[in-house]
Amino acid sequence: MSGLMRLSSNALLVRSLIQHSARSARLISSSQKNRDAAAVDVTSKKAAAKPAEPAATAVKKNWVSYGFDYKDEANDRSATNASFFFSVTLCLVLGSFYWAYLPDPQLRDWAQREGYLELRRREAAGLEPISKDFIDPSKIVLPTDEELGTTEIVI
Repeated sequence: MSGLMRLSSNALLVRSLIQHSARSARLISSSQKNRDAAAVDVTSKKAAAKPAEPAATAVKKNWVSYGFDYKDEANDRSATNASFFFSVTLCLVLGSFYWAYLPDPQLRDWAQREGYLELRRREAAGLEPISKDFIDPSKIVLPTDEELGTTEIVI
């Protein structure tokens, strides 16, 4: 029972801390609203009667270049999109597929497949997996007991 009381009091404490921090939070905006304003010419009645062109009345927003063209926003944006398309789509994605599906240059798959086929053939013929006389014993030169000395031999 005391455990339930502690659990409920801890839950109430956490809930009150969350509510208190939400009330005391100060939301500060760092945007500069003066740059986002639109300029409208209302000095003459003639201009108010005639519909104004949107390009003439709107203030050009600030533009930060991506580094491809510092003078023209459209050229900068298109060069950015083209470079990301070529680098990400063509190089990374298609290059990864090409690399993943390349044929085996060192023939590892072929060697393993041939090994399994040879092992199956020898088992079907009733032979040992590897013959004792794979290499002619007369060609093998073993060291003498004096040459080995106290070297430990693990078989």
